[in-house]
Amino acid sequence: MIYQVYVRSFADGNGDGVGDLIGARDRLGYLADLGVDAIWLTPFYTSPMADFGYDVADYRDVDPLFGTLGDAKALIDEAHGLGIRVIVDIVPNHTSSAHPWFQEALRGVNRDRYIFRDQPNDWESIFGGSAWTQVEDGQWYLHLFDSSQPDLNWDHPEVRAEFESVLRFWLDLGVDGFRVDVAHGMVKPEGLPDIGHADQVRMIGSDVVPYFDNDAVHEIHRSWRKILDSYPGERIGVAEAWAPTPERLARYVRPDELHQAFNFHYLGTRWEAGPLRHVITESLETAASVGAPSTWVLSNHDVKRHVTRFGSVERARAAALLMLALPGSAYVYNGEELGLPEVLDLPEEFCLDPQRLRDPDSGRDGCRVPMPWTSAEGYGWSSPWLPMPAGWGPLSVEAQSGEAGSMLSLYREALRLRRTVSGELRWSDSPEGTLVFSRDDGFVCTVNLTGSEIAFPAPGEPVLSSGPVEPGTLAPDSATWWRAKVA
Repeated sequence: MIYQVYVRSFADGNGDGVGDLIGARDRLGYLADLGVDAIWLTPFYTSPMADFGYDVADYRDVDPLFGTLGDAKALIDEAHGLGIRVIVDIVPNHTSSAHPWFQEALRGVNRDRYIFRDQPNDWESIFGGSAWTQVEDGQWYLHLFDSSQPDLNWDHPEVRAEFESVLRFWLDLGVDGFRVDVAHGMVKPEGLPDIGHADQVRMIGSDVVPYFDNDAVHEIHRSWRKILDSYPGERIGVAEAWAPTPERLARYVRPDELHQAFNFHYLGTRWEAGPLRHVITESLETAASVGAPSTWVLSNHDVKRHVTRFGSVERARAAALLMLALPGSAYVYNGEELGLPEVLDLPEEFCLDPQRLRDPDSGRDGCRVPMPWTSAEGYGWSSPWLPMPAGWGPLSVEAQSGEAGSMLSLYREALRLRRTVSGELRWSDSPEGTLVFSRDDGFVCTVNLTGSEIAFPAPGEPVLSSGPVEPGTLAPDSATWWRAKVA
């Protein structure tokens, strides 16, 4: 299991209210006890923080808000000592407008490292408004996200060489791999056609925005795979790729490209048996077609937490056991193991996500509220950068660690037992509204996705359940792991 550490919200090591690398290092013991195999750290590089670190001004240094290069090295080394691998974010689609390259471009120097043109097309930004901003001399530059995040020109050899150097810098420091931000969008369509003439577009609300999944990007990923393979041990690349179909997503994880890709199709599937069975089957088949593992994710720093999305803690508990029973790699977002809900009532002055420019209700601030570590006031934080709800004491790590049946206890036990589960998934017939599948050595997972009890004979002895287990029935919105007798 790979655990996502949203650095500024995970743990605060210096008491300034913002999570940092020292705080993450201090909590490595917690992560080892939880049972994680690797951590993925969100960007901690030098940044003006217009998009909370996804606007990078220096890819080879740590922002003082998060610590120092020495802190990064100490975290990597200590994690390795605990058997935890470390994956870091790389942001190759765009830089910060404060990056030295873009500052040169504004002065008319090496402007072709970015995408400038004399007249803009009609593309809209993912964050809302035009995807083009005009500079003083009259030209326009492209930014698929915020205007402070100018897109790089990946047809320029200096851009490719620079990022290969950045990858080697962090691999030399000891990281085990990279999560590649916007892995699908680095290469733009030739000629930058207007939306009306573009082959690939995407709807966000009622707006049409450019969407890229160009074959040319795979050449870049192949070159990065060669770099990863040139280092000892298994160094991995993980694509954040918004591909239109699972078949297209599988292209990012062919044998000579990246190792894994986030399964957003699974993340976006509603809590219903039919759609979930379909996306699980399709995901497994398409990943297997290129010899790659499937991935599974319920929440991350860009989407509403699934406790809130699914509508109840009971469903979230069942969803956790379903995900962790599937073959492949699971990703867990910090706080998910505590059952944290989305915070929907943050004061307006704290809602600073640039995505809110498109739609105030689409902001991602509510899923980024810091982790509660202790039950006492402040939850282990001193003036956290986002306010934490008054009722979160019972959700804290401290409160749940000693509580049998808590969400944290469920995750710890599931991650322990998951290591004993192997083999391909085999579906079984089951009543409407349920999912039942088995794997090797008598492992069976049953899931009732309805709000009612459903009659079903026990397939073995219950090992772990998200809810009550009664003979001959599956409890509403629950999942259970069983061990059947193997002949």
